[in-house]
Amino acid sequence: MVQVDNLGRILEEHPFAQGLDPALKDVMIGCAANERFEAGQFLFREGGEAKKFYLVRSGVVAVEVHAPGRQALTVETIDDGGVLGWSWLVAPYKWTFDARAQTLVRALSFDATCLMRKMESDPVLGYQVMKRFVPVMAHRLHAARMQMFDLYGPAKKG
Repeated sequence: MVQVDNLGRILEEHPFAQGLDPALKDVMIGCAANERFEAGQFLFREGGEAKKFYLVRSGVVAVEVHAPGRQALTVETIDDGGVLGWSWLVAPYKWTFDARAQTLVRALSFDATCLMRKMESDPVLGYQVMKRFVPVMAHRLHAARMQMFDLYGPAKKG
């Protein structure tokens, strides 16, 4: 098992935590766990309960969406230093994509219930977490939009 002080060091080294007050990092670590996923393993599946989010330490994760009659489409790949999973912030708290490890993935996960409780009791923490997630959400939605244009958009006529 990874010690709490080691989790703190791991969080400290991740780009998500850059500029975050050390006291807020300490609060977040109380909700953290170290996780490992083998290539091909799902971190989460579309429609499942969104109970965590992940800070990718190493490895590659494909964010996938399904279209009727087609194989899964990769919307984006997330690698070292990336953030994965924003559905825990938005009701009904269900995953909107699949996330599948493409390589061995090591990640710091955060329990959504634990962190949400702390965010609600500490508005500064809540603001700092949301401030870091809004760009992730916007980027992921933009990537999905681009994939839909590629898939469903009309072909240009010469």
